[in-house]
Amino acid sequence: MAAIGFIGLGNMGGPMARNLVKAGHDVKGFDLVPAALEAARAGGIEVVGSAEDAARGVQAVFTMLPAGPHVRAVYLGPGGGGDGQGGLLAAADSGPLFLDCSTIDVDSARAVHAAAEAAGHPMVDAPVSGGVAGAEAGTLTLMVGGSEAAFMKAEPLLKAVGRKAIHAGGPGNGQVAKVCNNMMLGICMLATSEAFTLGKTLGLEPKTLFDIASSASGMNWAMMNHHPLPGIVEAAAANRGYKPGFAAAMMHKDLKLSQAAAASAGVATPLGAEAAQLYTLFVNAGHGDLDYSAIVKLIAGED
Repeated sequence: MAAIGFIGLGNMGGPMARNLVKAGHDVKGFDLVPAALEAARAGGIEVVGSAEDAARGVQAVFTMLPAGPHVRAVYLGPGGGGDGQGGLLAAADSGPLFLDCSTIDVDSARAVHAAAEAAGHPMVDAPVSGGVAGAEAGTLTLMVGGSEAAFMKAEPLLKAVGRKAIHAGGPGNGQVAKVCNNMMLGICMLATSEAFTLGKTLGLEPKTLFDIASSASGMNWAMMNHHPLPGIVEAAAANRGYKPGFAAAMMHKDLKLSQAAAASAGVATPLGAEAAQLYTLFVNAGHGDLDYSAIVKLIAGED
């Protein structure tokens, strides 16, 4: 079993760190939010006073942070420039494996990878899919970027927090996989919302359309698992007032990341761009804390 540092103990990181403890690892963690630290302590995690403290005397360090600037700052020091003024890479003992499970922009992921390699630290970017429920149950899917050697070293630890870890290729490719996957998910949810709104308006019962589409060419994962209308898919957030499994604000973030990646790569993604704009409208109207499937309200003119 390994000694592990975990930085970022919020809705996703907290359950992941607790699952590492359940797997027999010794985990020490840090977060800026006192309530997160108390929950971590109750889950068997040794609470320390700083991110740098969490990176000392361990074989591996997980991070689960909100966005690229936070990841750059935590790894590279103030300003995220790697100027030697602090950060995990400067504070860590020689050789620990770094596993960044945040969902961030591809450019930031690759910049931190490069700095870690220059400092002699193996690293993977391993954003997750599965939401808070998956983090709590240990059933996340992790999309992993980094060298083959780093992936092989990381895989046993990733299997302690998720059901499946897939090597997506070199540094940053985990983030590429995450934004591409979630761009497809957002587009599919919008397509499902539009189709069911149209069918209902024209007099077709939503359950009847579901029965048809679920065995025809319109079937998609979002429709089958997160149907935006209540009374059709039992586990869907629509049946519990759109209490989020995956919040609209998080979908909005991922769609913005997909568009930043598309712009950086010079690739046209018109449907992704439209999806990002619609989720921007929905979130800016104050609905970011609803499930992403609640976008059907905007489509149906209920917002």
